Amino acid sequence: MTGKKKTKPVASQNNPPAVDSSRRSFLNKLWIVLGGLGFVEVVALILAFFQPAKRRAKEGASEGIVEAGAIDKFPPNSVTAFVRGKFYLARLEDGGFLALSRKCTHLGCTVPWVSKEMKFICPCHASVYDIRGEVVSAPAPRPLDLYRVFIENNIVKVDTNKVIKRSVFRPEQVVYPKKI
Repeated sequence: MTGKKKTKPVASQNNPPAVDSSRRSFLNKLWIVLGGLGFVEVVALILAFFQPAKRRAKEGASEGIVEAGAIDKFPPNSVTAFVRGKFYLARLEDGGFLALSRKCTHLGCTVPWVSKEMKFICPCHASVYDIRGEVVSAPAPRPLDLYRVFIENNIVKVDTNKVIKRSVFRPEQVVYPKKI
């Protein structure tokens, strides 16, 4: 034996230990992968936001056709709210039907039916409509929009696929049951 001891090399700036460099490179790669995944998720969320919503139709039913119920279910001079179709079905005093949109024609607020006063009163800016959807009190510029009503086999149905914008109430907008 010569008396020389084997010494471990001391880590310096030029010669870092192997364990530190492999750990550092692993962490760098991990951050790159995680950052890439985060970027992909953000892009997917942005693309999903700009895609149109898909409508789901019930099996056996036409999309946008709401079956309101039998004619006898609706007493004259009454209003029934339909959450699914987002409309009110008004049965007028003479027995005719109107399907009225729930959106105020002023700024689009949801207009509730106030049965005590027999009027639609907008909570946003106090527009008032009668049972036919006509403006009683401004600022609403025109009557409530309509949906097409049709009656098949004494069942009232409403087509919510297309909103009918109107400027005035006309008697031909009312749908009457056929007399037997």
